[in-house]
Amino acid sequence: MTTLTRRHALLSAAALPFAASLSSSPALAKAEPQGVSVPLHNRFKLGAFEVTALLAGTRTGDKPQETFGTNASPEDFAALSAANFLPTDRSQNFFTPTLVNTGAELVLFDTGLSAEGTLAALTAAGITPDQVDVVVLTHMHGDHIGGLIDADGLTPTFANARYVTGSAEHNYWAGAANEGFDKNVKPLNDKFTFLEDGGSPISGITAMAAFGHSPGHMVYMVESNGQRLAITADTANHYVWSLQKPDWEVRFDADKAAAAATRKRVFGMIAADKIPFIGYHMPFPALGFVEPMGDGFRYVPVSYQLMMEG
Repeated sequence: MTTLTRRHALLSAAALPFAASLSSSPALAKAEPQGVSVPLHNRFKLGAFEVTALLAGTRTGDKPQETFGTNASPEDFAALSAANFLPTDRSQNFFTPTLVNTGAELVLFDTGLSAEGTLAALTAAGITPDQVDVVVLTHMHGDHIGGLIDADGLTPTFANARYVTGSAEHNYWAGAANEGFDKNVKPLNDKFTFLEDGGSPISGITAMAAFGHSPGHMVYMVESNGQRLAITADTANHYVWSLQKPDWEVRFDADKAAAAATRKRVFGMIAADKIPFIGYHMPFPALGFVEPMGDGFRYVPVSYQLMMEG
């Protein structure tokens, strides 16, 4: 049996007002929800270079199999999705231009859906558009060229830049009567230089033909002090449905057989050489490795491998 002393009684009585004040305080759970938050940039060192991935936009889509795995059975699509904890009724798309600072020039790969989104990410990364020296376009789809011209529809977003793209890609779209190309690329034609497979927009960066997604689609290998990074653009459009099943067709691939062959060749090389890559539509920060798995590849997101200096 516990004996209640006079001292216990006095302490208990003194605590009552404090307890009452706690019970009348507003619950912390009543704080207003702030909504989903995603960082707008991710920066790391690559040899003597500095690389910054920019999240220029993200959006949710429904009916993903109308875009990914269009030649797969619904049962196979559902099984692969379930095995990777993915819903089959929606998907999340990311748009990731990449900035490479070589120490001599600032090179931007692709420009997003619009100038607004890309400029917001650049601002978050501490960069102003007039600092960009070179804009490299991997291909001419709208979500890669949409940020070339400012919101007024007249002013180049990157006023001091020169522009580089593959000649096959530019030649195709120049004759395609495409509204996006005519609005965003054509006004800048006199500032463009064109390259072929193996060409270099700047020292330390090499173009590699990766045709299929578009007629002249290119990937770029970035190399500094023996370290390499592949910028794969739209070679694979999804980290599961396009990498684990490279033969699954993607609605936006112009030549679906060529795109599948390119996926296997490019990511086979990346896997064999253990090269990190940034994929334009990978989950942000869009940076990872791949390893062979079955008839495709397993995506392994980077954790801290590229964040350690020295």
